[in-house]
Amino acid sequence: MGIERMRRIDATAGRAACAVLTLLRRWGVGRPEDPGPPRAIVVIKLAEQGATVAALPALRRAAELVGPDRVYVCVFAENRAILDELDVVPAANVLEIRTSTVGVLVRDVLRTVRRCRRLRIDAGVDLEFFSRSSAALLYLTGARRRAGLHSFSGEAHGRGDLMTRRVSANPLQHVSHTFRALVEALVLPVEQLPAIDAGPWDLEAPDPIAPSDDVRERARALVDADDRPPCVLLNPNAGDLVPLRRWPEAHYVDLARSLLERHQDLRILVTGASDEAAAAERLVRRIDHVRCRSVAGRTTMPELLALYWEADVLVTNDSGPAHYAALSPIDIVPLFGPESPAVFGPTSARSHPIWLGLPCSPCVNAFNDRRSPCRDNVCMQRIAPTAVADVVSELLAARPPR
Repeated sequence: MGIERMRRIDATAGRAACAVLTLLRRWGVGRPEDPGPPRAIVVIKLAEQGATVAALPALRRAAELVGPDRVYVCVFAENRAILDELDVVPAANVLEIRTSTVGVLVRDVLRTVRRCRRLRIDAGVDLEFFSRSSAALLYLTGARRRAGLHSFSGEAHGRGDLMTRRVSANPLQHVSHTFRALVEALVLPVEQLPAIDAGPWDLEAPDPIAPSDDVRERARALVDADDRPPCVLLNPNAGDLVPLRRWPEAHYVDLARSLLERHQDLRILVTGASDEAAAAERLVRRIDHVRCRSVAGRTTMPELLALYWEADVLVTNDSGPAHYAALSPIDIVPLFGPESPAVFGPTSARSHPIWLGLPCSPCVNAFNDRRSPCRDNVCMQRIAPTAVADVVSELLAARPPR
């Protein structure tokens, strides 16, 4: 099911569900919070695998509160892979929802709700930004203590009044801190909220996830060179959620040609998911160089993470791979425009974001459903390939020899 269809479902069925459930709540349907600390927590983090990496400190905090065996994470099936790699909750505690068709989606939602109620989960956190469907889902799980962003002043309206622990959206803090604050709200005095008397926290870089030897060997074979030359990865896609985040394909062509001319032993690999393979192959044909090829659609999530260990630099649009790469020692050059690296940047110490900070940027945030009226992403177009090539060359020069 495509992103736009999911958005339409959220804007219609999700809005209606929130309205009905809000009325039921105000009429006194449902029981109040249990006294004392939470016993089991369900975390709703349906979409965006990159944001799941950013949510790692929040998931760890939830595990501290009730134990990892009592934390459950609800996720869309296509976004589960990175959660399995993070290994923060048992695999059996991942509540998977498939989205192939509306019928499958509804059946899996009902199955998830039944399981949460059988488990008697008493607390939940909605880590989606003002999504109506996730708020309704959290309410239906039966969790009496519910933390989530609340539309105090009409932000992203239509979410209703389903949270018992209401938190304000802060457009200036890093998303990982927002997620951590939502979990913290579960144990703060409810009368104190939306003030969060906790933190401030440092940006917490995730621990590297070292690949197994066999997975690393498969990743090493993708570089296709016995002498392990310098390797740069290009991730030209940004997903369908915010297409404005894409750097122009022609800029990637110019960047690759410049790097290949500057570094005579450099290998360039274009990465991507299986549905991005055709676009990646087209990009490689435009670059037209023997030391550049595509591996899009040829890697599992473990193999992609291992590839970050084998390569030196990743140049990527603001998207999930920028965050996956934070789980490795690779240098990351994420390109930002419609969103700010101060809010959505990878937390790796080896992240070197490029953002021009034009007067119209950022234009996408939690308050506008991550939609923008912009139809001309000059914030991305004006990032010059030569400037990116200079940064990459400096990073390659500073890398220790293999």
